[in-house]
Amino acid sequence: MNTPSAVPSSPASVAPAMAPAPGAPTAGGPGRRGALGPVGLVLAGGISVQFGGALAVSLMPRAGALGVVTLRLLVAAVVLLAVCRPKMRGHSRADWGTVVVFGLTMAAMNGLFYQAVDRIPLGPAVTLEVLGPLALSVLASRRAVNLVWAGLALGGVFLLGGGGFSSLDPAGVAFALGAGAMWAAYIVFSARTGRRFPQADGLALAMVVAAVAFLPLGIAESGPKLLVPTTVVLGAAVAVLSSVLPYTLELLALRRLPASTFAILMSLEPAVAATAGFLVLGQALSVTQSLAIALVIAASMGAVRTQVGRGRAKGLEQEPLPAAGGSAG
Repeated sequence: MNTPSAVPSSPASVAPAMAPAPGAPTAGGPGRRGALGPVGLVLAGGISVQFGGALAVSLMPRAGALGVVTLRLLVAAVVLLAVCRPKMRGHSRADWGTVVVFGLTMAAMNGLFYQAVDRIPLGPAVTLEVLGPLALSVLASRRAVNLVWAGLALGGVFLLGGGGFSSLDPAGVAFALGAGAMWAAYIVFSARTGRRFPQADGLALAMVVAAVAFLPLGIAESGPKLLVPTTVVLGAAVAVLSSVLPYTLELLALRRLPASTFAILMSLEPAVAATAGFLVLGQALSVTQSLAIALVIAASMGAVRTQVGRGRAKGLEQEPLPAAGGSAG
């Protein structure tokens, strides 16, 4: 999962999928003509995120889950600071408070998710995590049809756990659900940060906060392992695949792609994660687990389309669909 950020206009308009960094330009709705290029960029970004997550799992025996998170956040923070060069002056105390909370939420989301994938397969972990933004979307909406999407998601969770999660490590499940809750909080605070800081300045500053907050945990778990050249290089690769490259691809795509289409495409992330887990880590899923993931994807896409339909009913076809921020993978 990645950590791009969302900029919803209000919590009621949140949809369970990824969106770009705060302040990133979004397309209001160009025609379908010429959309293949942007769609390819979005899919490439999603693939990059999940294969970055798979690489992170393979790196954990070297540096530990907390060590991998530390390396990823540090490298991403350095790259974003270099690219964005955010202004440090001219911000109020409330602005700084918002970006600090955003950064701490980001750190918690990443830490919990990486603890999850250290214990359970990548596909189920992402599926459980996406329940956070999905629940936020359903709870924020006043439409009864969202109960259908909630029911589909719950059915998927039931199948994924085999009626009691006996096939999955309970601690891993708890960490994934906790990451999902942090993902929902991330959406809210990324929106607030996007309103207070221009472009991706708030994201860059929040990434620094996350990296600094997580550094003691990474040192405590991994210590000198974080300085091994091979580990540093692999950690940098995780940061590039899971953060830097997806941010760039999504930003380019959203200049020509309706945000609603983007959100629906990103609802496929659990399936991409399961594929990456199988190809890179040899994590095969049962038929039941595959069906469970399909149900959660259907619920996510349905919730997105419901939000789009709601906006059109109010005559807001040109307003970008505010979607959830990216995950931690």
